[in-house]
Amino acid sequence: AARRAASSKARRAVSPRAEVDRGYGPGSAAVSTEDLYEVTLPKPIGVKFVRGNDGGAYVAFVPPEPEYDAFEIGDKIVAVSASFGDEIWDADNYGQVIYAMKNRNGDIFLRMRKMNGDLSALEQNEKSSAMAAERAGGNYGAGTKEQQMVNFSKKKELEVQRLDMFDEGIALYNKGDFDGALIVFEEVAALEPKNYMSDSFEMATEIYRVSEYNIACCFSKLGQVDNSLAALKKCMGAGWTDYKKIRQDPSLENVQKAPGFKEMMDKFDEPLINDNAVKFLKGIFGGNK
Repeated sequence: AARRAASSKARRAVSPRAEVDRGYGPGSAAVSTEDLYEVTLPKPIGVKFVRGNDGGAYVAFVPPEPEYDAFEIGDKIVAVSASFGDEIWDADNYGQVIYAMKNRNGDIFLRMRKMNGDLSALEQNEKSSAMAAERAGGNYGAGTKEQQMVNFSKKKELEVQRLDMFDEGIALYNKGDFDGALIVFEEVAALEPKNYMSDSFEMATEIYRVSEYNIACCFSKLGQVDNSLAALKKCMGAGWTDYKKIRQDPSLENVQKAPGFKEMMDKFDEPLINDNAVKFLKGIFGGNK
C-alpha cells in the first residue's frame, strides 16, 4: 500500500413490517413501511452513490432506464446484501456499502429510505440565516464572516479526520486485513472535497490519489483484478504519474498479470517505442525470420 507524500429488472417491494430507526439520517424514531423500499439489481448498477455528510451512502444519479424507477436522488441506503451469501448488512457507512457492492458476485439487494427530496445530507456546508440574508442583499457582514469561519473550522476538522482514517487503513493493510483496509480507504476517497482545485491547478488531492492506489492494492491482494484495474484508472485519472511503481509494486502482482493491464498502462504512460514500432523494426532487420 502507498502512503501519502441488466437481464433481470429491479424488484420494488415495501418492507412487510415497520422498522426501528437506527440513526440513518434525519427523521423520527419510528420509520413507517411507506418510507422504505427494496430493490434487487444485477451488476453493474447504473445508480451512482455518494457519501453523505452523516457518513451514509446516498443516491446521487439515477439513469433513465425503467429498472431504476424506484430510486430518487437523495434516497439513502439503509441495508445492503453482504459481500457473499444471503446475509443482509446494515449500511453503517459509505465505505462498507461500497465494499459490499464491489465484492459481491451475484445480484445486489438494497433496502432504501425514501428521503422525499430532502438533500440536506448531500450539502457539504450549511449557510446560516444571517449569511443567506446578507448574500440576498448583496452584502458581506458579520453573519457571512462568522459562517465562513465555521465552514473553515469544519473543513479543517474533516481534513484531520481524513488523515486519521488514512493512517487507520495503512495499519489494517500492514496487518494483512485487506478487507478492513478497503472499507477505510473507500471512506477516505469518498471524502474528497467537491470541486477541489489546488494552487497548482490539480483537480484531486494527493490523499485521494493515494487512497485509490491503495484500493487497487487491496483488490489485487484479494484477487479481484477488475476492481483493481478500475481503481488504478481512477488513481491515474486523478493525476498519479508514478507509472513505474504501478508496474513493479509487489502489492499489485495479481493485477499486473491481468488481461487489460498493459493496455491500460500504455494509455496513461505511452511507451517510447510501442509494439507496432518494434514489429516494424524487426521486419526491417530480419528479426521475424
